[in-house]
Amino acid sequence: MKNTPLYTLLLTIFIDLVGFSIIIPILPVYSKEIGASNIMVGVIAGSYALMNFLFSPIWGNLSDRIGRKPVILISLFITACSYLLFAFSKTLTLLLISRVIAGIGSANFGAAQAYITDITKPEDRARAFGYVGAAFGLGFIIGPVIGGLILKFWGVSAIGYITMALNLFNLMLALVILK
Repeated sequence: MKNTPLYTLLLTIFIDLVGFSIIIPILPVYSKEIGASNIMVGVIAGSYALMNFLFSPIWGNLSDRIGRKPVILISLFITACSYLLFAFSKTLTLLLISRVIAGIGSANFGAAQAYITDITKPEDRARAFGYVGAAFGLGFIIGPVIGGLILKFWGVSAIGYITMALNLFNLMLALVILK
């Protein structure tokens, strides 16, 4: 299929946002359950965004040097590991570390966008980046619903396992399809 790499990158962005937004509604409650103060809830939630902010240019620069695919694969693996750690997070320290690692791993947005720029013709880029916006928005909308359902039926740990599995699936897809 001609646009399979594009679809794989869109799936990467979608899964990153699903993983991020699955956690949003449950993170404050779960953090409080394991003993977080209000300030610590903010630190845990903000750590993801801070790491994303700090590592996005690092991943982008690294993708310019070693290639887009290796950076995307490494970041997907790191993100999958972070969700496995989240599944085991019964202490504030582990929860914080899992969110820091998730922020580092999922900061691959710039590398994914650069890859999309690399594989699309100039006249097709606006449409491709429109799809990026759609993948971003859909992931952000669907994630909390999925998170709520998983929490209701299987508990907090299952959120980590299922999100890890999504990232590993995405990793395998990227490994096979991306050039």
